Amino acid sequence: MKLHEHKVTAAALLVTIGIIYGDIGTSPLYVLRAIVGKQVISTDLIFGGISCIFWTLTIQTTIKYVWITLKADNKGEGGIFSLYALVRRTKSRWLVWPAMIGGAALLADGIITPPISVASAVEGLRERYDSLQTIPIILIILTALFIIQQFGTKLVGNFFGPFMVLWFLMIGVLGFAQLVHTPEILKAINPYYAINLLTNVKGGFWLLGAVFLCTTGAEALYSDLGHCGRKNIRITWGFVKVMLLLNYFGQGAWLINRAGTTLNGDNPFYSLVPQWFLIPSIVIATGAAIVASQALISGSFTLINEAIRLNFWPKVRIVYPTTIRGQLYIPSVNWLLWAGCIGITLYFQESSHMEAAYGLAIIITMLSTTTLLSYYLYLRRNSILLIVATLSLFLIVELSFLVANLNKFQHGGWLTMLIALIIISLMNSWYQSRKIRNRFVDFVKLKDYLSLLTGLSHDFSIPKYSTHLVYLTSANNADEIEATAMYSILQKQPKRADMYWFVHVDVLDEPYTMEYKVIEIVKGNIIRIDFRLGFRVEPRINLMFRKVVEDLVRNLEVDITSRYDSLSRKNLIGDFRFVVMEKYISYDYELPFYEKIFLDIYFFFKNISLSEERAFGLDTSSVIVEKVPLMMNAVKEVALKRIR
Repeated sequence: MKLHEHKVTAAALLVTIGIIYGDIGTSPLYVLRAIVGKQVISTDLIFGGISCIFWTLTIQTTIKYVWITLKADNKGEGGIFSLYALVRRTKSRWLVWPAMIGGAALLADGIITPPISVASAVEGLRERYDSLQTIPIILIILTALFIIQQFGTKLVGNFFGPFMVLWFLMIGVLGFAQLVHTPEILKAINPYYAINLLTNVKGGFWLLGAVFLCTTGAEALYSDLGHCGRKNIRITWGFVKVMLLLNYFGQGAWLINRAGTTLNGDNPFYSLVPQWFLIPSIVIATGAAIVASQALISGSFTLINEAIRLNFWPKVRIVYPTTIRGQLYIPSVNWLLWAGCIGITLYFQESSHMEAAYGLAIIITMLSTTTLLSYYLYLRRNSILLIVATLSLFLIVELSFLVANLNKFQHGGWLTMLIALIIISLMNSWYQSRKIRNRFVDFVKLKDYLSLLTGLSHDFSIPKYSTHLVYLTSANNADEIEATAMYSILQKQPKRADMYWFVHVDVLDEPYTMEYKVIEIVKGNIIRIDFRLGFRVEPRINLMFRKVVEDLVRNLEVDITSRYDSLSRKNLIGDFRFVVMEKYISYDYELPFYEKIFLDIYFFFKNISLSEERAFGLDTSSVIVEKVPLMMNAVKEVALKRIR
């Protein structure tokens, strides 16, 4: 069995239910309330709404994500950036756009999911306490949720699985209890009722914006593929889908019996709950909402971590609070999400108002996933006819949802779109500026400098700078090196060392690869190390470099004993010093206007983000940072006139 495959066990199935179904699992709290809204309840509305929900969960969630998209795994990992990593090596550079747009929209969605989930659950208290102010409770729960992120979720995570099983059993039983009294609602399985709602009922098409809320968590099934495994997701989805449909059909049965009336503020979900069980159901619903929020927050951390490795995001501090693979905590992202969630809660006040802003961003992510998925299927040499048919089906469904969701723009959807646009702008600026910088990096042939380096190493008229001098290089080819690195060693205070090391980090399209290659360019004097790391691996170069050196010493390939006479007699290890080249814009060069804008944004965020040495996990006590100018086009000749 491959390392990234997951065994199907009872424990694995339990963990899967606890990790990935929080968002889609709490949708019954608000979907049918959003569909009905303030309209008069009618049979066409309810049968059509339930039919749309059934076929959305079948086509969008089951067929697209569970059957097809889960096959597009990157060494067992899923998510839009993992999918992009699978296809980005092709010459189709436009693929970066659906990746950035989808990732940005997913992050924007992460700001509204916790408030709407928690608010929908807590507002159930009004079924018993009409005048209760729920905003303070919601704010306290959200704040506590973000505070605990820094401690990791290992212990809480063990509780998620059993709790979500309890939640799904509860909603299934509540729905079934109502369904047995009005079994005719099962006729809604017939797609005729969905088509009738969309084509014959006034305003029916626009209700797709509310229907779409039932599948907003589908993207999480793919994003969390690496945590659970394809087989575990497919098996557990069968259970989850049945429980969801039982509850939706149960709510539909309750609504049918009230045809001709309006909701008048009632929530169909809590209307299924017996009064004696109301408070326990609210507690369980709130817990499920917290699980949904927790999963989305953790997913946002993973998404940003991948974006950093793929050069879509500034380097930021990443903490690993537990030993669980893939679990991480990003303080800056955590508190930005918290501020966004608090702002959303205070702005919209009610979960029913948040529904207007919810869904528009996530449908854009789904369209982006569909685009990348189609290209992935093409690269896998699938039948063109099959690809076109699949793409057409999903595009028709998703474009319909997009058009319907655009109706939400003026009612709050503009807010999530604005957030997504800001994130896209940042991603694009960072990505484009990296390309601009790389274009102007000047590489030279290392062989042309070998005699100079070996000569410098034995020039005792120059004070020794370090026993071992380590340079981080971006040169992909082992026979090349940045001109700035040679300038730093040979001219900018000549740096004599006994051994010169050049370290290169290659970020791979695979998620968890950790490999290295050693090239001895000049025996005992110049060595190059290439690290091949997956895009989800933290580049802890200080630790990794030490491990490589230990392996080389153990294999008698290098001698790192200090070259100072007094120290070498005691067999003491020589000192190591790292040099990091930090590039800046020189005032002596001109740039096209649009490139200058990109670079201004880049350097602004670079100045407030993680430094290069910390981003590479280097020990700050042994690191020298040297500022070097970007080699841009020189300005025109300055018209200076000499006078006497």
